[in-house]
Amino acid sequence: MKEPFFQCKTALPDQAFTHGAKFHSDDVFATAFLRLIKPEIQVTRGFEVPADFDGIVYDIGRGRFDHHQEDKEYRENGCPYAAFGLLWREYGAQCIGEEEAVRFDESFVQPLDESDNTGCHNVLASIIDEFNPSWDSEESYDDCFWRAVKMAEEILRNHFEAVAGIVRAASLVRKAMEESNGSILILPKFVPWKNEVIGSSYQMVVYPSNRGGYSVQGVPIEHGDTALVCAMPEEWRGKDAPELSQISGIASLRFCHASGFLAAADTLEGAVQAAQTAIARKES
Repeated sequence: MKEPFFQCKTALPDQAFTHGAKFHSDDVFATAFLRLIKPEIQVTRGFEVPADFDGIVYDIGRGRFDHHQEDKEYRENGCPYAAFGLLWREYGAQCIGEEEAVRFDESFVQPLDESDNTGCHNVLASIIDEFNPSWDSEESYDDCFWRAVKMAEEILRNHFEAVAGIVRAASLVRKAMEESNGSILILPKFVPWKNEVIGSSYQMVVYPSNRGGYSVQGVPIEHGDTALVCAMPEEWRGKDAPELSQISGIASLRFCHASGFLAAADTLEGAVQAAQTAIARKES
């Protein structure tokens, strides 16, 4: 039997039931989420929940994971819950922790719930909607539903793998912070570093680039903000390699992003020198 993609502290039933026919992003992602928690769960689609059904019922039946009743639930910010949001509220934090569960609800689940409840435009919801068979198609809704669920599973899996990678990276980043100078963080390899570094004394991060050489990147002031503690000098930005190395005086410096958040050098020494120069310019 396939192992669950991640562990949920609550044991789920072996069965689940949701509505049939036309589907939306909330029942598709709710199904994908349940299957990631418990791959062997048997999901049935239909139009009436059997009286003796023993399992999770969602997006139908007017129960705790439905949102079609008059007294449906709303978040504190006013965003209404749909089936995906109700299931995520119940199981999300148990799977990936409270902080990440809240972050994912705000950035990913709420827009889908809002779209399902109000009809407001959402790109991902529209993509899922287009998995439904067209009016003159001979395809079954169920076949189309499971294709949509497969895509939703991949989207969720990619996100949770990224979250797991951030957790694994934390100890490596903290160790590098202890060994660096408090201003320029030098990483032995690229790992997700922002969770640990933002809000610290570090202004620049240097790491090996997957394109060869080394990247040097400014640390954002806050999560989700493009403003940087320290950016690259304006005269470097967007210049081609020969001009950039001449202007900067750093022979191995070959790239500087036009926004100033990132530069690249062929050598570690060049990347560190670029970071030192950027910091010195800011402080002068």
